[in-house]
Amino acid sequence: MFIQTQDTPNPATLKFIPGVPVMAQGTADFADSDSANQSPLARRLFQVDGVTAVFLGADFVAVTKAEGLDWFALKPGVLAGIMEHYASGMPVIEKDAQLADPHAEDGDSDTVQQIKQLLDSRVRPAVAMDGGDIVFQGFDDGVVTLQMRGACQGCPSSTATLKMGIENMLRHYIPEVREVRAAEL
Repeated sequence: MFIQTQDTPNPATLKFIPGVPVMAQGTADFADSDSANQSPLARRLFQVDGVTAVFLGADFVAVTKAEGLDWFALKPGVLAGIMEHYASGMPVIEKDAQLADPHAEDGDSDTVQQIKQLLDSRVRPAVAMDGGDIVFQGFDDGVVTLQMRGACQGCPSSTATLKMGIENMLRHYIPEVREVRAAEL
């Protein structure tokens, strides 16, 4: 198995592309080893000293390292963990796992549906290329709240992405949108 690596705008996160599908649908974000109980792959990666977060996308695994560690030292362990996982034949996510889909919600207003449509069609594919995801959290009084996930979470350029990119685009297409904010973690 040949696994490509790609830098992300977040220096603490590296994107690993195994050349096989990772998630059949949706994404999965594991902020720590305790949250990874439904993913054998994420559990394996958290066994590598220095891994602080794992994000699973359609065709990539974004891994975040602890501050002060060097990717040169950490990367071989992560690569080995991904290879061992796929060689084991275990699933990426347990068959009966209940992962919440942060993008699904019934009863959305027309404005919220438009916001989600623009995020899904224009923003999420671009953000996935950088090893992350953006999840709609809410729309209240003209303010859109979004949660940054994967490489986007804690990325130095995420504020610029929200303000200069996403906010401008949403305001252009949806006059009701006044501002975009990052969700408080």
